[in-house]
Amino acid sequence: MSNDKSRFVVSADWVEKQLGAPAFRIVDASWYLPAQNRNGAAEYASGHVPGAVFFDQDVIADHSSALPHTVPSPAFFATEVGKLGISDTDTIVVYDGPGIFTAPRVWWLFRTMGAKNVYVMDGGIDGWRKEGRPLQTDLPEPAPAVFHTNFNPYAVTSFEEMRGIVSTKSRQIADARGAGRFTGEEAEPRAGMRSGHMPGAKSMPSGTFSVDGKFKDLASLRQHFEDSDIDLSKPVVTSCGSGITAAIITLALASLGHDNNTLYDGSWSQWGGRDDTPVVTGKD
Repeated sequence: MSNDKSRFVVSADWVEKQLGAPAFRIVDASWYLPAQNRNGAAEYASGHVPGAVFFDQDVIADHSSALPHTVPSPAFFATEVGKLGISDTDTIVVYDGPGIFTAPRVWWLFRTMGAKNVYVMDGGIDGWRKEGRPLQTDLPEPAPAVFHTNFNPYAVTSFEEMRGIVSTKSRQIADARGAGRFTGEEAEPRAGMRSGHMPGAKSMPSGTFSVDGKFKDLASLRQHFEDSDIDLSKPVVTSCGSGITAAIITLALASLGHDNNTLYDGSWSQWGGRDDTPVVTGKD
């Protein structure tokens, strides 16, 4: 690993060399928006990184919440990932379809639940296929494992906390949605949702952190925060459409050694779906 790249991101080369190693677990966290016309579970079944298990972000979630893929209780998470054969002490590598899209959310979730050695694979399964690396179509039957959780509540921001952050400006807000959704020029993909952003939020579209599914180097990431007017010496809360791509900003922050950050899990599907929250449009 070179020191100009994130210590949390690993190459497909490295992953391929680790295949079959003890206590090495690979997780397919592919998830798509309806407009992408892709199905993560179906694609997983048609070919995945050998040994990878499928992590369904809508299943390993809090089903009592009306919001999509909300952070599950630690007990439920432990049960579900235990069934996938993953222990908190394993080395865990998470990948998605195009690379640096939905894998960071599951990377963040594992870390929030107490796993220490968690990484995201550069390039996703799309890059892996393109490079002609081995694929497996059999569904693995992992031996059950025990995942001991050590949940970090500070990693997750609730709606009430977010309301406070917006009104007191106590944290910088980095929004991972596309620029058109941030300014309000583009309609939200979910029906009945207002367009625009939280007062004081800065626009950092999730797609700007990677090139061809590979995470940018540290200098580029640092420059990106500077250009977006985010001060890395101060606390940050990340947000997006439904709490998934916000984790790309979280990954970038962690990569730069910034640990005073949290993810607003309800994100815009919660904030923009209400009628009692302040929403502004335009670039600022």
